[in-house]
Formats: sequence, structure tokens, C-alpha cells
Amino acid sequence: MTYTLATTVALPWAEALERTREALAAQGFGILTEINIRSAFEAKLGPEAADAVGDYVILGACNPTLASRALAAEPQMGALLPCNVVVRRNSLADSTTVEAIDPQTMVQLSNTAAVKEVADDAATRLRKAMTALGEATE
Repeated sequence: MTYTLATTVALPWAEALERTREALAAQGFGILTEINIRSAFEAKLGPEAADAVGDYVILGACNPTLASRALAAEPQMGALLPCNVVVRRNSLADSTTVEAIDPQTMVQLSNTAAVKEVADDAATRLRKAMTALGEATE
């Protein structure tokens, strides 16, 4: 089962992270949270664990209009918000991977028509952001 939308870009990790933020913003997503997994692993598990995971950030992206619609249709959808977007790169890699949760996952958990509409809209926007990232590296 595929549950992410993904692209791989030939960009250094820091540049890929910045361009991911920009691509999401262009589609109406703000970043509510940012979790630096590498830093967390280094602090809690040591440098070896940090090196094993590589550069790895989880962005909690939210489009307020879509979130409002989803929560109005089904308040439990808050457990799936914000949309997680991962920017990761292993220290041995020559490219950076960007992955977002596929909003269609919500549809698999709910049979509400309004949730399907929100998921369709969010998926379209996230796909556009992923496409823009890929085009930025060409």
C-alpha cells in the first residue's frame, strides 16, 4: 500500500528543505510544526543513531481552509492533521527525498463525502507542490 506522495530531487538537503517550504506555501500550506529527527536522535540516542537516520525533518503542513472543512465534516480528522511532509537524505545519498502523507488515506478511514472532497483538494495541492519541486531541479 502506498500512503505517501513522493519525489526525489537532486538538491542538497538544506536547499531541498527550503524549496519544499516554498512549494507548500505556493499551494496554501503553512508550516505549523517542524521536527528535526536527526537532532532528536542525537540528543536522545547519540551521534550514531543521528548518523544512521541522516538529515531528516518532518514538516507539519496545514492549509487552514482545508483543515477547517475536514474538521467541520468530521472532528476526528484532527488526529490526521497536520499533513506530515518529510524531507530526508541519508549521508551517502546524492539526492534528497520529499514525501507527504497522501490525503486519500483520510478517505480510507471515513466515508463522508465532505472528507473525500477535502482529501481530493489536498492531494491535488500536494501533487502540485511535489511537481514544482521536481521542476525546480531540472
